[in-house]
Amino acid sequence: MDTTGGGQFGAGPNSDSVSDFAPWLQLALGVVCMAAVANLQYGWTWFVDPINARYHWGRPAIQFAFTLFVIVETWLVPVEGYLVDRFGPRPVVIAGSFLVALAWIINSQASSLAPLYVGAAIGGIGTGSIYGTCVGNALKWFPKNRGLAAGITAAGFGLGAAFTVNPIKQMIDTSGYEHAFAVFGVLQGLIVLVMAWGLRRAPSSLLAAAPKRNQSARSFSPAQVLRSPCFWVLYVMFVLVASGGLTMAANIASAATDFKIAQTPVSIFGIVQAAAPFAVILNRVFDGLGRPFFGWVSDHFGRENTMAIAFVIGAAALLTLARAGSDPLIFVLVTALYFGVFGEIYSLFPATQGDTFGAQYATANSGMLYTAKGVGALTVGSAAAIATSHGWHTVFLLAACFNIAAAALGLFVLKPMRTKHFETTRSQLAASAALNES
Repeated sequence: MDTTGGGQFGAGPNSDSVSDFAPWLQLALGVVCMAAVANLQYGWTWFVDPINARYHWGRPAIQFAFTLFVIVETWLVPVEGYLVDRFGPRPVVIAGSFLVALAWIINSQASSLAPLYVGAAIGGIGTGSIYGTCVGNALKWFPKNRGLAAGITAAGFGLGAAFTVNPIKQMIDTSGYEHAFAVFGVLQGLIVLVMAWGLRRAPSSLLAAAPKRNQSARSFSPAQVLRSPCFWVLYVMFVLVASGGLTMAANIASAATDFKIAQTPVSIFGIVQAAAPFAVILNRVFDGLGRPFFGWVSDHFGRENTMAIAFVIGAAALLTLARAGSDPLIFVLVTALYFGVFGEIYSLFPATQGDTFGAQYATANSGMLYTAKGVGALTVGSAAAIATSHGWHTVFLLAACFNIAAAALGLFVLKPMRTKHFETTRSQLAASAALNES
């Protein structure tokens, strides 16, 4: 069996030589794949109210499909990551392309909650296969710039939905949400299928690259990672921040409706559009741009420092929404700011994991950390219920508190913990080398 995932560009299947172009081609293919499946998460907000208007199942019941999607998407990524580490990225992404298409086709035919939930689960498996593979592949191809590489890859997932916000909404308005599910489901699956054939496994020469000072001097297996306190602090931080962002992503259109500003025209630099779609478009753009930007910043100024800055800005944005979110202009601008600093978790957390635990098992280890997103998704349904009973300002206040707690954990717990981890790893390797020489 060919376990190389198709060999290397500019080299034979068994060669470790890598052209300068190869890593960037792999990155570009991953970005397109991520963009193609972004709507499964970020386009969902447009389907909630039309589904509810037709079947009257209630937002919490419908949003459980979103929660189920994220749980399945994230909690199976470690398994999918193991398959990538074992067999290469191509076969895993090909399988994912068929699943994401099937998921939305099922959604287009769902006349009860059960098939809607089945579609969500299948979509979660497919999206997780693609997301986990592309991020893990980026970490391996760019060992010296993991923050930037993970950020660019994750930007595809953030920006991808921005280009299809209006087409999806228009198709829902003119042809029904069922038609939109079917058309975009097939289109997204086909794009991923074509891109998957170019994906390749990173050569061993890159995996064995000498680490920088703030990177682990050896690779840790998934079993070893699960025993590390650093991993669990990262995990808690990820849950705290992801819960707020996922709640916002799933409910942005519903929140605008509840504030009675969804169709209110907003003008920014001469561009006039209704508040709800304007907010979603800007959210996707800022989310996408923030991922590589903060990834690059973290490569130069430290992961924890960058996290703390982004989390505090996010908390300030949420507090502003809690006080003045019913103003349509503030709603559009401040939600854009929030997503601009929220999306960085999808570049900084994988990069931090890769630095801390090495490149060899980066896909599987990133997958284990990514399950924190699934835990965070458990709050989405509860947030919708809290908003119904206590208003969105309460939801925003809770999310702001989570962001502040994560910033404190990063600076005062994770940062010294990782410094000790790197020192201990280097000392152990030095002692082992000295013993072997003697």
